[in-house]
Amino acid sequence: MLLIPDLIGYWLSGVRVAESTNASTTGLLDVATRDWAMDLVTEVGLPTRILPELRSPGERLGGLSAEMRRATGLPSATELTLVGSHDTASAVVGVPAADEAFAYISCGTWALVGIELEAPILTEAALTANFTNEGGVDGRIRFLRNVTGLWLLQESLRTWERAGSPEDLGTLLAAAAALPAGGPVIDPSDATFLAPGDMPSRIVEACRHSDQPIPGSRPALVRCIIDSLAAAFASAVRDAVRLSGRSVDVIHLVGGGSRNELLCQLAADACGLPVIAGPIEATAIGNVLVQARAHGLLEGDLADLRGLVRATHPLRRYLPSATRVGSATSGR
Repeated sequence: MLLIPDLIGYWLSGVRVAESTNASTTGLLDVATRDWAMDLVTEVGLPTRILPELRSPGERLGGLSAEMRRATGLPSATELTLVGSHDTASAVVGVPAADEAFAYISCGTWALVGIELEAPILTEAALTANFTNEGGVDGRIRFLRNVTGLWLLQESLRTWERAGSPEDLGTLLAAAAALPAGGPVIDPSDATFLAPGDMPSRIVEACRHSDQPIPGSRPALVRCIIDSLAAAFASAVRDAVRLSGRSVDVIHLVGGGSRNELLCQLAADACGLPVIAGPIEATAIGNVLVQARAHGLLEGDLADLRGLVRATHPLRRYLPSATRVGSATSGR
């Protein structure tokens, strides 16, 4: 049984292993030993023989297979190196955090909101709050909740384009930013919004069903989406603080969502905390950093790798608006 990154690695090298951060998302790892939970595997009816050896990010698996070298023309010195092959695992490596208590939001079509821990949190409250303990690079735990990200906005734009009246995103966001706060807020992770289709109509219906004002224009609908995402992010951060007992002083928002200035500002407002936006390509950066360290081009721990990201990538800091500070807790 090979997950997609491991399958690609097998095709390239002929080596069949399971990279640990991605394997942790299967629910089949023992949280104490970080190995396959064979009793659980047996209980759910899977044959244990299909589970490959677990390997860690930064391990060098060796060269490409002879067949792959012939097919690609790559030199024999080309090596395959494991990284945090779950994209969020690499993205968290690329978070440019300094010596601070931070939460992260890895935001694109979907968003992962959480904190980094040394050990998992296995309480009933964490389970009820829909948090997961996923493996990270260097043995860290990504304690996080999945939140729908910019999918609602992307699908709304596609709906308008299909209807023959496309919109310019920058113009829409500027108009949405000019609207006053306090508009309708929906749950972006509600199952109603999962499938492709007429997203604006679903959002309007959700507002009507919850007895909230109906967005009367496209900018108002976009503002509803961004306000709702910011509120969902703030709720996830509050829950991470409550469940972990950790404080959070700053939020790092990485990925494509970091380009959305309105989202970053409203997230800072909703959380009552500074939001540092960038880098956009945190996943690719974290991937390359782990490989570079494995091959001796870099040295140090995660703090050192993140320091390099801070030094080499433009970041933007968003401070909470004075009227909204205190809407979320820092845990202090």
